[in-house]
Amino acid sequence: MTDDALDQFVRTRRAAGHRIVLTSGCFDILHVGHVRYLQQARRLGEALIVAVNSDESVRRLKGAGRPVNSAADRATVVAALSAVDAVLVFDEPTPEAVIERIRPDVFAKGGDYRGRELPEAALVERLGGRVVIVDHIAGLSTSDLIERVRSPTS
Repeated sequence: MTDDALDQFVRTRRAAGHRIVLTSGCFDILHVGHVRYLQQARRLGEALIVAVNSDESVRRLKGAGRPVNSAADRATVVAALSAVDAVLVFDEPTPEAVIERIRPDVFAKGGDYRGRELPEAALVERLGGRVVIVDHIAGLSTSDLIERVRSPTS
């Protein structure tokens, strides 16, 4: 989504009284854990915006060999999910600039962040939003899937 289209989307939804939910992630190889996570995030409001990490951002976070899929491909797949209303790609280490721009009512993150300090939390709360950690399916992550493909068991 272009910056102008995003701004218009947020203005329109806010004017209709909708709660804006924002989440972010790599979404490198979409799996059932991602789908459930995005469905839960969507239930926290009336509009879900997903900020997808750029290719370079994923490399910084996950290391060499990642991402498996390009940012354009990842954004297209995420946008195809019925729970998702809008998708954008960001390049920064954290989505703080996206949070500043959108000012979400809710910032949702996956349960793998439970018990960890979320760098964006203070900003979200300062802007009047709240952070919600949604459920996580243990043992189901893109990294786990990649490892299983590389080391199949007989």
